[in-house]
Amino acid sequence: MVREKDPVELCEVTVIHEDVLARVREKMPDETPVYEVSELFKVFGDSTRARILCALNIEEMCVCDLAALLNMTQSAISHQLRVLKAARIVKSRKEGRVVYYSLDDGHIAQIFAMAFDHVMEEMEG
Repeated sequence: MVREKDPVELCEVTVIHEDVLARVREKMPDETPVYEVSELFKVFGDSTRARILCALNIEEMCVCDLAALLNMTQSAISHQLRVLKAARIVKSRKEGRVVYYSLDDGHIAQIFAMAFDHVMEEMEG
């Protein structure tokens, strides 16, 4: 969450700290994983998908249940689930004629929980 009242502070002089640059350059990841992380956060960046993830963080659900819970059409939910599945954020399993969706793995639940902790901390403070 960006706070508009906090101005960005700038250095008053230009000083390049070569030792810092060397340490950071050594540990910086390649461009590809940075890009993939950026794409992952883009997928998280939609409120409808975030609501779906909130629900699936509690319990696996089918499209019908998600649509009823979020007061949306099954088509709209299916579209968002396709995006989430393509990003490997959710997975599905079929039981008879019903397809159930859940979070893909524990990492997704952790990322989501950490994001919520951060937002709640900001809201309280």
